[in-house]
Amino acid sequence: MPPDTSHKQKTGRARSGEAGSVRTLERGLSVLSALAQSGEATLTQLAREVNLSASTTYRLLETLRQQGYVEWEEHTGLFRVGLLAYQVGAAFSVRSALLSAAQPQMQALVDDLNETANLAVRHAGEAVYLHQVQARQMMRMFTQVGAAAPLHCSGVGKVLTAWLPEEEVLRLLGAGPYPAYTPHSLTGYSALTRELGLVRAQGYALDDEERELGVRCLATPIRDARGDVIASLSVSAPTSRFPKRNIPEMLERVRTASQGISARLGWTG
Repeated sequence: MPPDTSHKQKTGRARSGEAGSVRTLERGLSVLSALAQSGEATLTQLAREVNLSASTTYRLLETLRQQGYVEWEEHTGLFRVGLLAYQVGAAFSVRSALLSAAQPQMQALVDDLNETANLAVRHAGEAVYLHQVQARQMMRMFTQVGAAAPLHCSGVGKVLTAWLPEEEVLRLLGAGPYPAYTPHSLTGYSALTRELGLVRAQGYALDDEERELGVRCLATPIRDARGDVIASLSVSAPTSRFPKRNIPEMLERVRTASQGISARLGWTG
């Protein structure tokens, strides 16, 4: 009996298919980029621009149109960038605007307090650090940009969760129990919802050695023009430099910075 080669054949076909899919994606993105640069164009113009046949270009445009990335006007025969492509670009624009608005406020805050400042947003079920301005202290808090923090036991995570509907909180975090990073971590759903209610009421969140012993963090919300909480600004420091009696003073300065960022994003509340 000849050896069974069906597994190898399937693997080969899968790899070939994957390569073809990547090539199609590359071509589709090149068509979309060309369309964005020209503003509007006919099929013939786009095919010439991307150096593809008219039939291939049409298939790519039709797929993009069905997905909402491209629009076609029948009476002129012109293709334009669609609403979904605009929404993707707008998301990048919002993040770019956030970083631009945050940098001067964060630098001023660090110059004032000489403690590390962090900017975070929520991504799925985690808080992700977008930007950091480090203090000049010999012993300073450092978080790598792009690193994630748990929502239930970080200052930024609590802020980014506190203004969400309860069903959304339950969807993101579940009903618990949650991981305990230190003896101070909140691990139960009831305790967490009480904490989030307190965050909403007082307008800030405190990570009181909940994620790492010996570290205290205070976080405040950043709002967009509609008043939605889209990010969180935090200052973290060793508990030896950030005792609880300093919370009111620290809060005033961090809140002023976060309100300044929000104002630059269009929030007037």
